[in-house]
Amino acid sequence: MTKMRKIATEEAWSIPEVAHALRDVTRGPSQSLDKLLVGGIYDPPENATGYAAMNFLDGLLDIEEKRLPEMDALGVDMHLLSLTAPGVQMFDADTATDLAALANDRLAEICRKHPDRFAGLASFAPHSPKRAAKEMERAINDLKLNGFILNSHTHGEYLDDPKYWPCLEAAEALDACIYIHPRAASDTLKGPLQDYGMDSAMWGYGVEVGTHVVRMMASGVFDAFPKLKICIGHMGEAIPFWIWRINFMNSRAQKISRAPKTKLSIAEYFQRNFVVTTSGVEDPLALRYTIDKLGIDNVLWAIDYPYQPQQPAVDFMDAAPVTEAERHALYHGNAERIFHIAPLTD
Repeated sequence: MTKMRKIATEEAWSIPEVAHALRDVTRGPSQSLDKLLVGGIYDPPENATGYAAMNFLDGLLDIEEKRLPEMDALGVDMHLLSLTAPGVQMFDADTATDLAALANDRLAEICRKHPDRFAGLASFAPHSPKRAAKEMERAINDLKLNGFILNSHTHGEYLDDPKYWPCLEAAEALDACIYIHPRAASDTLKGPLQDYGMDSAMWGYGVEVGTHVVRMMASGVFDAFPKLKICIGHMGEAIPFWIWRINFMNSRAQKISRAPKTKLSIAEYFQRNFVVTTSGVEDPLALRYTIDKLGIDNVLWAIDYPYQPQQPAVDFMDAAPVTEAERHALYHGNAERIFHIAPLTD
């Protein structure tokens, strides 16, 4: 196999100021299910049990000490960095707005220092939509970042709510993709997910983002914003595998007035407005199905570092049962197009 550029598209990162603010949130009275993971990372017990034993925080705050050398050793050319979940969305609107801008400034500095190794997805505070739209414009036009990161719900609300549409309008106008990343389920969804480790990546995260995505498609969001592009990870959070049934049942719901009439079907919106990444799913059968279902142009490679190790993700894609043209698209071509990352020139 010839050497090809490798761009990993869901790679987590943070700054000390956000880490400290999240530690303070975990010490407060919030009943958010996010506190199980966030507390383990940002306010761990002294005996370092649970999530703390995995020491994710060092990986999130690091760029040059371990991350870059490991990328070099594995032939990973670029990480598309994003402020890790729950980003700024557990904070009040003012704090979230300020920390999003600070994180974006720091991210832009990293990308300027290492332009061939890092690109970035900008944060924004959806709970202040008009200010968020202004920050989104600054992030793309002034900071030259590559898209946006949103950690699913904001205080239990989703992007189908028109109050958040200034953010969608900004993203569409900027031709900038929004990556909807998981966080723990909202208070109205969390009940059965609090036990057995189901709160996060094992099950709850996919349920949360899948719910968000179906709400957006069923509500008619993409009639209002037909050029809006959304990215979701983890091989599509199970949506590609359920899309036939979701589409059929939505068409039935529309006929009996239980869902809004939309211009296109859910399957058509998913094909037109969404791309997915492989982050955290190293299953060749799942990959082949997703490519065949969505088309090779809609699937991107990702690692999910530091939550997932880099070596297995590289080994998986190097050995994946795809053509060389498909491998180029997965490893770098689609990322370059969707996130406006300049292709390498000879």
